[in-house]
Amino acid sequence: MSLSIKVDVRNGNLEQAMRVLKKKVQREGIIKDFRAKSVFEKTSEKKRRKKKEGIAKYKKEQKKLKSQRGY
Repeated sequence: MSLSIKVDVRNGNLEQAMRVLKKKVQREGIIKDFRAKSVFEKTSEKKRRKKKEGIAKYKKEQKKLKSQRGY
């Protein structure tokens, strides 16, 4: 697995580049994956998490459809 995230440092503004990098890393979910893999997760916890994620995904899709249809 190779990761390559590039961030340009403009005019020596390192703080701005770090903010951009943090946003990109967060959007990719790299930190979330790293934390999840660093600790053992019991099978029952994994099932519970997957179910919770599925419910959240379903609710998000329904909200999107509701806003598209207008009701």
